[in-house]
Amino acid sequence: MKRLLLSLCLFVFISTYSKAQSLHTIKGRTIDTASTTLLSGTSIAVLNAKDSTLVKFTRAAENGSFELSGIKNGKFILLVSYPKYADFVDHFTLDSTTQVKDYGKINLTGMAKILADVIIKGNRTAIKIKGDTTEFDPKAYNIEPNSKVEDLIKQFPGFQVDKDGKITAQGKTVPKVLVDGEEFFGDDPTLVTKNLRADMVESVQLYDKASDQASFTGIDDGEKTKTLNIKLKEDKKNGYFGKVQGGYGTKDFYQGQGMFNKFWGKKKFSAYGILGNNGTVGLGWDDRDKYSGSSSLTMSDDGGMYFSSGGDDFDSYDGQYNGQGLPVARTGGLHFDNKWNKDKESLNTNYKIGSIRVQGDKNSINQNNLESGVQNNTSNESFDNDMFRQKLDVMYELKIDTTLTMKVNVDGALKKSNTSNHFVTSTSGDNDKFLNSSDRTLSNEVDDQSFNMNVLFTKKLKKTGRTLSLNLNQSINKSNSEGYLNSFNKRADTVGTGTIDSLTNQLKTNDITNSAFKLNAAYTEPLSKTLTVIINYGLSLMNGKSDRLSFNQSGSGRYDILDTLHSNNFELNQTINQAGAIFNYKKGKTVINFGSKFSGVNFKQDDIYRNKTYVRNFINYMPQATYQYRFSQQKSLRISYNGNTNQPSLDQLQPVRINNDPFNVVEGNQDLRPSFRSNINASYNAYKVLTNQSVWLSGSYSFTANPIISDVTTNSVGKSTYRYINYNDKMQTNFYLYGQISRKINTLGEINIGLNANANGSSSYNFITTDLGRTLNNTKNYTYNGGINISKYKDKSYSFYTRFGPSYNMARASIGRNSDGWGWTGYASGNVQLPGKFEISTDAEYQYNGKTQVLAESFERLIWNASVSKKFFKAENLRFSATVNDILNQNIGFNRSANNTTISQSSYTTIRRYLMFSVSWDFSKMGGGIKTQK
Repeated sequence: MKRLLLSLCLFVFISTYSKAQSLHTIKGRTIDTASTTLLSGTSIAVLNAKDSTLVKFTRAAENGSFELSGIKNGKFILLVSYPKYADFVDHFTLDSTTQVKDYGKINLTGMAKILADVIIKGNRTAIKIKGDTTEFDPKAYNIEPNSKVEDLIKQFPGFQVDKDGKITAQGKTVPKVLVDGEEFFGDDPTLVTKNLRADMVESVQLYDKASDQASFTGIDDGEKTKTLNIKLKEDKKNGYFGKVQGGYGTKDFYQGQGMFNKFWGKKKFSAYGILGNNGTVGLGWDDRDKYSGSSSLTMSDDGGMYFSSGGDDFDSYDGQYNGQGLPVARTGGLHFDNKWNKDKESLNTNYKIGSIRVQGDKNSINQNNLESGVQNNTSNESFDNDMFRQKLDVMYELKIDTTLTMKVNVDGALKKSNTSNHFVTSTSGDNDKFLNSSDRTLSNEVDDQSFNMNVLFTKKLKKTGRTLSLNLNQSINKSNSEGYLNSFNKRADTVGTGTIDSLTNQLKTNDITNSAFKLNAAYTEPLSKTLTVIINYGLSLMNGKSDRLSFNQSGSGRYDILDTLHSNNFELNQTINQAGAIFNYKKGKTVINFGSKFSGVNFKQDDIYRNKTYVRNFINYMPQATYQYRFSQQKSLRISYNGNTNQPSLDQLQPVRINNDPFNVVEGNQDLRPSFRSNINASYNAYKVLTNQSVWLSGSYSFTANPIISDVTTNSVGKSTYRYINYNDKMQTNFYLYGQISRKINTLGEINIGLNANANGSSSYNFITTDLGRTLNNTKNYTYNGGINISKYKDKSYSFYTRFGPSYNMARASIGRNSDGWGWTGYASGNVQLPGKFEISTDAEYQYNGKTQVLAESFERLIWNASVSKKFFKAENLRFSATVNDILNQNIGFNRSANNTTISQSSYTTIRRYLMFSVSWDFSKMGGGIKTQK
């Protein structure tokens, strides 16, 4: 018995001793580096190094001392924080060899001292997540002298910037960049990112910008635009800065750019100019999407329809350069904004003027795989398109009192274009049997005018949360064009013994006008402390006129014989009433929106030439719901649902009769019914401050009930007739998935590493009728991508960034053959700073498309660019450079796609290898430091 008691006592003693040995104490004192003042109340936190979870926490005593005990073995992070002082961060390990870890004096440096002349190396809160907004702190990233905002955002996790300046964030394109929350030249983000200096930036915010009315009410209305907001430092808002750059190279390539900015107080003035033929065009105007495009009629969100000047090959050029052809661009602009009267009044105005001419050739091969056989089509196109545009927009805001605000937006644009396109096409069947051919020339001159005015009144009522807003909008758009169609067509006859020729030589004129008046009123009422409702009513009065005339040539040589078969004169009148209610629930970390809008459309179209009237009345409904939960300041989850009724367009109900392409004809179907599309979105964002780890996950899934699908009849000589029908036995689906995780790896020399994966796909249906009968075709297109990105930025030494990964594309049709294939993409860029202020920079883009079941040849190219530059002066603001574009001369224009039963591949003229010498000068004179108040 004594032995048993002795053994138990010995076991308890050993266990207690071991436990005591495995527990540790951390202590120290916090003082001000400059004044040696003891800092009482300093926040002391010990966190797990693995996941940044809190282990122990305390505050320093009056004498600045602190002590934390009872800490087990492991790897930890000590975080010491005090207001207006830089954080102290240290990684440490506790094991059996150390019982007490004494830091002694921990010197903290005031932020004022840091701003003056001290650079602190250490962890910062690089990212903050505030609801739907992700905020980046530039001080946590590398900023070289004279570097631009573009160089800064390339370092943000989840961001990509291509060679043209296009920004992709968290898998989605960013079309809008603001400066201090204000428009800066409107719709060309590169004017901000390529010209504003990175050292001027206080913070960068990424969010989905809501409409002005939704921003006021605080309740989501479904209108979102992915937006970057560049917030400037206060001490960088006085003075001027700018950049001048020019260069000339082999093959007569040239470029010139200049920008001047003057900021004083709350005023900003900017002017820029760009000219060149090397692909630098500076034309990102988004107004090309308003009431224009590739279809003859567009539809607004509330169900209203507009005539457009497109619909055929005559006016398909929108003035954008997409890498196809050789461009010559000249553009410029002015910007001014100001706030005055104690910020009660503000003005923001932009004027842009520019021209672009693009010339080139394009060759395409299309393979249509039908049950009746394969039809191969070749197309050779030459084009010469020229466009001149100018646009003016003005925003004025007046805060009438603390509760009432008026905001007025006015913009107008003039556009003149001249286009010339020549098409030579040929279609053959099995055994290279001739089916048809066409030789077409189209030339056109277009004059477009647009005017838009929007007035928004917002009023806060006496009860907190009760508001009233009224939005009024008037728009007028006109388009006049005159063009010529010369077409010589051949087709095999039905018995296969010969060919039938047809010749078209016509003058075509278009006169199109659209006008719309819209009113939208929104009233918010708080039902409780957590629940608010917004009631919405809208009225739209819209009308349009489309007069399209075709004239044949008479014996006198004049085009004065009206072709009534291919001439149209339509008048369109619509009245739309919209109403809805959206509920908003906010409590703690949870936000929920749910509700719906309904719109009733009264539609009337008159066919003047044929004395027919088409009337259609329909109702659209748009349910929506959103759930958002903020786990913490750095972590959030969002799930949303949106549904909307899709009405058939006029192109589907009653298409405009055109004869530009006799082998592709569209017929109308007035019995079409609406479809309904449901869309589910989800996103999850998380960021760990001390480990600099970020996670971005997002996805969407949509399905369309009773979809409107095409019913295509292709005859034995290759002529296709398109008709649209409803198909309610199957649903069309689309999905999108994106994920990225990135982290700084300190053990590898502070290298940033990120892994990403994304997938998207669609499943759609159409009927195909051939000589063998009518068959339902199911087309599936899926794309899977994955990759890794690695980057490092070492101050005044070197930097590099690379991303690469595989892709797998699936293009499958139940009729015909599959076209699945592997691919690889990669991108790398870097620079090295050498003695004597020399610098070497390079970038390369790799693309590989593998063989498929249909395409027997793979495609591979590596576009490699490099430059050597020399910087001058202490500020390093004068630079001479020699750049080689496309060193390997592999920039072959190439595109491959699959649509229904057709596999397409095209090559086109593009900019290839050249050498350019250039000089650039950055100049600035900014105001003094931050003023402090006693």
